Amino acid sequence: MTVNVTVKVNRPVPTWTILLLVWSVILASSTVFLQASALNIVVPGGTGRLGRILLPKLQDHDVTVLTRNAFLAAAPSRVTEVFGFLGRRFLAKNPHVRLRDWDGGDLLDIVGQDFLGWQEDALEKADVVVHLVGGYTNQREMATERLVRESLRVNPQVLHVTVNLKEEDIPQVTPGMVTVKAKRILDCENMVRDNCFNAACLRLEANREEEACAQICKAIDSWQMEQQEQEKKDSISK
Repeated sequence: MTVNVTVKVNRPVPTWTILLLVWSVILASSTVFLQASALNIVVPGGTGRLGRILLPKLQDHDVTVLTRNAFLAAAPSRVTEVFGFLGRRFLAKNPHVRLRDWDGGDLLDIVGQDFLGWQEDALEKADVVVHLVGGYTNQREMATERLVRESLRVNPQVLHVTVNLKEEDIPQVTPGMVTVKAKRILDCENMVRDNCFNAACLRLEANREEEACAQICKAIDSWQMEQQEQEKKDSISK
């Protein structure tokens, strides 16, 4: 009588296979982290001087610049000083930036061709709104009021970052009627601070754009870290 006995030998897994598996896990984790760290940032008034410096520094995020005339802002060369300008070459170098028409807060002076629905298109999925609407006229207040009201309607948890000059620096940039301009800035800050769930109101020195951008990025990063820590706590409590 013949008995066939099969012996199964468990061979050790090669070291290279283990390393490959570990590396795959690391890459997967890194991809998830990078996706989680990318924010949707909306920058009203981002076609100005400070915006041109700030936008490239936000290259790890998806940025939507709200402008009153996206067509002119993206033109090959500047054709008017009335509206902000980034230019085709700038946008080509910064593919993370897109332009979006909006009403600028002034519903009686709309110049963009595709301003309808900007709230849902830009604000609904936004994580951060950086207020860079320039000028010290009533337009500044109208724009702020519009952003606050619409964000509360479609996305109340968004972080609003206001960017303004220190009061003593206002005459250096825009001489005349300093008291009126200072009050207008304060009113805009109070509008954001008193109505928005998340707000950071920055006062920056004049003619120090790099420092200003660093402060803006710091405010965004700090808020993002707080959000991530809160998410960790919430996941642990569950």
